[in-house]
Amino acid sequence: MTLEQLDKQYVLQTYARDYTNFVKGVGSTLYDENGRDYIDFASGIGVNSVGHGNEKLTEAICEQAKKIIHISNLQVIEPQARLAERIVNLSGYDMGVFFANSGAEANEGAIKIARKYGETRFENKRYKVITLEHSFHGRTITTVKATGQESFHTPHFSPYPDGFSYEKSIEDVYTAIDDETVAVLIELVQGEGGVQPFGKEEIQKLAAHLKQKEVLLIVDEVQTGVYRTGEFLASNLYEIEPDIITLAKGLGGGVPIGAVMTKHKDVLSVGDHGSTFGGNYLSTSAGLAVLNVLEALYESGALAETLVYFEQKLESVSQKYDNLFEKEVGLGLMRGLRAKSAEIQGNVLKNSLKEGLVVLKAGRNTVRFLPSLTITKSEIDEGFKRFETAINTL
Repeated sequence: MTLEQLDKQYVLQTYARDYTNFVKGVGSTLYDENGRDYIDFASGIGVNSVGHGNEKLTEAICEQAKKIIHISNLQVIEPQARLAERIVNLSGYDMGVFFANSGAEANEGAIKIARKYGETRFENKRYKVITLEHSFHGRTITTVKATGQESFHTPHFSPYPDGFSYEKSIEDVYTAIDDETVAVLIELVQGEGGVQPFGKEEIQKLAAHLKQKEVLLIVDEVQTGVYRTGEFLASNLYEIEPDIITLAKGLGGGVPIGAVMTKHKDVLSVGDHGSTFGGNYLSTSAGLAVLNVLEALYESGALAETLVYFEQKLESVSQKYDNLFEKEVGLGLMRGLRAKSAEIQGNVLKNSLKEGLVVLKAGRNTVRFLPSLTITKSEIDEGFKRFETAINTL
C-alpha cells in the first residue's frame, strides 16, 4: 500500500493534500523521500520560526524529554513559569499568561476571559464580541463563529454560539458597539484573509475609543506574534496596549503550544479554565529555546536585514510580473502577492511545488509567504529563482 493509499484509507480526509513526502529538513530546505530539495517559504504555515533541525531547539527538546515530558498542571512547572515571564518581559506589557496547545484554544481562552469580564464587571451583562470580515480565529465551534468568513459558517456544525458579529471595516466597529458589547477581536494583519495589514493610525484610534468605552481589545497574534512582523508582537509595532493577546504558531518552533495573555489578571479564578497538555515541560522548554534564538536574531539586527531583503525580492517580482499580480502585501516575514484571479493563484502554487518551492495560499486570491525567521539570503535567492521559473510559463 502506498503512502497516499494509506492516508486515504485511515486518515479522515479533511485536507486537500499534496502527497510529496518530506523526510528531512535543514534550515529552510526540505528533502523528500527521493532526496529532492525544496526551498520552504511556508514554514508549516508560520510555525517553524527557527527553521528545520535547529540545533538549539532540538537540543532543548531532547534534553527535556530525557527528564520529564509531562506532568499535570496541578503541580508547578518551572519552564512554564519561566516562559510566561519571558513572554511578558518581551511584550513590555504587565500581563499574566495561560498556556494552551493551539491558536484556536488561545482564542477560546481570550473569549472566556472577555465573557467573564463582561459578566462580573458591569451591572448589566456584556457578552457580545465584534470581529471583522475576512478574519480567521480558529476551527472550534466558537472560534469558527468568531471568524468573519461566511464560508466557515456552514449549517453542518450549527447551531453556533451567539453573541458574535462581523464588520466590514474598522470604521464600522464604532457604530456596532452597544451596551452589551464586551470586546472587539482583531488581527492586525489578516493572515488567512489575504495577508492584509491595517493602518497604524486607525488601529491606535480604535484602541483609544475602546478604552474610553470600557470595551476590551483582543488582538489575535497567533500568526503575527513572536517576531513575525519584525517586533516581538505586532501590537508593539502598532504601539498599542491590548487587553488580551493570543499567541501560538511560531512560539514552539513546531511543538504545539498556544498562549493567551491579559492585563486583567484577576478575572479568571481556580477552576474557570484549564488544559491537560497546555504549558507542559516539553512545549515550554521548546518555547524558551525558540525565544533564545529569535531574541538574539532580533538584537543583532539580522532579523531586520532579512525582512528588508525578502520584501525587496518580493516587490521586484510583483513589479516584474504585474500581468499576474495586483500588488505585494503584508508586514515583516508575513507576506503575500495578490494574484489577479483564483486561477492564477492556483497555478502559481502548483507550479512552485513542481519547481521545488513551497508557498501557501490565502484569501482574496493571495499567494502567501511565511518563511522561517532564520532563513538565509542564499535560501531566499534560490527560492525566488525557483518562483520566477514557476510563474514564467503562466
